[in-house]
Amino acid sequence: MTQSLLEPNSYDVIVVGGGPAGLAAAIAVAETGAMTALIARKVPYADNRTTALLGDSIDLLEKLDVWRRCSSKAAALRTMRLVDDTGRLIRAPEVRFASDEIGMDAFGYNIENRNLMVALEERAAEIANLDRFDDEAESVAPGDESTLVRTRKDQTLSACLVVGADGRHSRCREAAGITVSSRALNQSALTFNVTTARSHQNVSTEFHTTEGPCVFVPLPGRRMSVVWVAAPKEAQRLMALDDDALSVAAEKQSHSIFGRVTVEPGRNMFPLAIEKPSHYGRRRIVLVGEAAHVVPPIGAQGLNMGLRDAGDIAEIVQDAMAGDQDVGSDAVIGRFGRARGADVASRTFAIDIANRTLLSDLLPAQAARAVGMQLISSVGPLRRLAMREGLSPFWRSL
Repeated sequence: MTQSLLEPNSYDVIVVGGGPAGLAAAIAVAETGAMTALIARKVPYADNRTTALLGDSIDLLEKLDVWRRCSSKAAALRTMRLVDDTGRLIRAPEVRFASDEIGMDAFGYNIENRNLMVALEERAAEIANLDRFDDEAESVAPGDESTLVRTRKDQTLSACLVVGADGRHSRCREAAGITVSSRALNQSALTFNVTTARSHQNVSTEFHTTEGPCVFVPLPGRRMSVVWVAAPKEAQRLMALDDDALSVAAEKQSHSIFGRVTVEPGRNMFPLAIEKPSHYGRRRIVLVGEAAHVVPPIGAQGLNMGLRDAGDIAEIVQDAMAGDQDVGSDAVIGRFGRARGADVASRTFAIDIANRTLLSDLLPAQAARAVGMQLISSVGPLRRLAMREGLSPFWRSL
């Protein structure tokens, strides 16, 4: 559908939500030639959280002409180290994954989300057929031939397809009549950044404790981001510490392998849950990012899955337009659901099993985990398969 055939404020695709997954989806869809609207407030990114961008996430950002704008502010992840720090009788061996073993310079890159957002916003502003509405969706009303979105500033837009990237409390998901199953975990994640006395040498180190993983991930220079998963009371205790006391706690948790650790200003804490939708799209609406799935920050899968959502819906829209199909048809939405369902299910299952076996007090579960880690550590082909699968499902296709 071309612009000349569209009424004012009528689009092929509307993207609702301006987080990293929403911006990436808007850019990717617009680059297919679809007339695209993005409804999202322009607000500075509020915190210093980071994301480890893996595998095809970097490929997508390069394709969208985003990566060159922020790559200098990211740190390469060349080695991933898993350390059993549970102190249990049955402990898993240390496992090291090296990117050069599978012919890659790096598994991915760790970047502060606000730097990624600046690059995405900059690229979005350049695309002629992407209209930005500095606003929020007030209501979403699916119809037989289009979906209407009314904004809080009382503008009405319509589109053949709406991409809901509006987070865990998604209006788009509710409008589509999509239910979500949610399971709260008895864990919370504390996130903060640190400077270190010693170089991290581009090694990401994940300490497995009885309450969850604590991972130190490289940032440029002698800086690292920390995601510390713990029982809620322990996370609250850590959150309440002053910067000096948290620095001491972080250095102790890291066994001083990075030397003196100094906590930087700014930290966040949030409860962990697993959420899955009954459908990935219905009634001319598809879901991406946390509107579609929520997983614990284990294995750096959350935003990476969201970026795969964005890349997949853009590819599906492009194919539909090339075939002169209605981009919001049940057939197109069904294809998106099949593409994303298996990927998200496999990631969620792997994360859940890894977390459950780590937390379990049952000796058989601990033994199974230790044997699995031993096999991955000692059997080269299995280790390389695990590395490639961690970056992107090898079987994934549209």
